Amino acid sequence: MTATSTSDAPGAATMTIGELARRSGTSVKALRRYEGMGLIYTVGRSPAGYRLFDQDALWCVGVIGNLRSLGLTVAEIRELAGVYLARPNQPIGPHLAERLRCVRARLDARVAELQQVRRRLDDFEASHRAELDSQSGTDFRAGDPKFNSTSRVRTATAGA
Repeated sequence: MTATSTSDAPGAATMTIGELARRSGTSVKALRRYEGMGLIYTVGRSPAGYRLFDQDALWCVGVIGNLRSLGLTVAEIRELAGVYLARPNQPIGPHLAERLRCVRARLDARVAELQQVRRRLDDFEASHRAELDSQSGTDFRAGDPKFNSTSRVRTATAGA
């Protein structure tokens, strides 16, 4: 993932960002962002100023998609790309493993938050069963200091 492609084949087929978007299933907006961050191999620009890509860009977009599907942020992917490009003799695996540990920690924290919400939901449903089941004489409005059910009933029936 650099500013230039590794494809040295003369006359290699190039594509515009729109074609890359269609072929990769990634939005043009996301591709522009990735390209601007140096995450996608590019062959430069056309004489008219259009971004041009070759098959190598599809590989980059696939890698980005896979890493995003694992929960890495674009910032984390950019960090990994920096190591990948700046230190070609250094294995990227340990760096990726550290990022994956961070993703797992975020997911564990999010799961814990969601479990708390689930417990609050269970507690609320248990303590408000009558209101939720519309049992006679129970309504959530009963606790509203501004709500006067008798005046609302008269207003509603008066217009009928």
